[in-house]
This record gives sequence, structure tokens and C-alpha cells, in this order.
Amino acid sequence: MEIEDLGRQLRARRLAHDATLAAVAERAGLSVPYIANLENGRGNPTLAALDRLVAALGARLVVVLAEPDAAPGDDAAGPPASLTRFAQSTRFRATARRLAEHTGRAEPAVRELLIEAMTRLGTLAPDGGATDRDWQRVLDAATLVATAD
Repeated sequence: MEIEDLGRQLRARRLAHDATLAAVAERAGLSVPYIANLENGRGNPTLAALDRLVAALGARLVVVLAEPDAAPGDDAAGPPASLTRFAQSTRFRATARRLAEHTGRAEPAVRELLIEAMTRLGTLAPDGGATDRDWQRVLDAATLVATAD
């Protein structure tokens, strides 16, 4: 996995949990600039630092050794920048809140599931160029599916 991809995944998880850089840094015992650099695709983190960081984000670090010619997973790239921005919108947050109430799941978990699903669907957009309007449509479709009786 490239550092840029890791950074996008870390930022998406942090935003899904509605956590600030400072809060995550404190829980992980790392500095805010260090985490900001990682989220921006810069740096060379140790496995120990990554382990503390992902634990602070409510996840666990899994390292997989693969054959050199193995293709990375579909979700390795993380959410596109346009989705990361959209996930911070009032509409996205309100929808996630309603879906959490409807499904009985924790809101951060619902946000994370939505971001993961929307990331996968966003790969269907030509040149990965999904717009806010596209994300709104995908979110509406996800809401219909999640609330169908």
C-alpha cells in the first residue's frame, strides 16, 4: 500500500468517527503534525506507530504479506478526495445519524460503512470524477436500501 492510500484511509476513518486530529493524537500518543503528515500522504511510519494510531481510531492493524504479482484489494486506495469532503457535509452527517437510529448501530460505524460502500460505487464514475451531486445520489440510494422494509 502506498503512503497516500494509507493517508486517505486514516483520514476517512478519523472523519467517520468524527474525531479531531488532536483527539486522535492524544489517544495514540503521537503528535498532531505527525498524524497530519500521514493523512496527507507524507512520512514513513513505523508499524508500532501505525498500530497505536489505528487503535486510537477504533481499528486494528493487519499486515498481510502477498505475492509480488498479487493485485491490491479494491478498497486499498481509500475514498477519493471528493467523497472525503462530502462526508464532512451536514447532509451526510444527518443521513448517517438517521440511519444509525433506524438500524440501531453506532453512528461512527454507520458513517464508516457508508464511506466504504460509497468508495466502491465511486469507482464506477468515469475517471473517478464523482461530484457532490453524484455522492448525494449514492447516499440517497443507500438510504433507500437501508430503510426498505
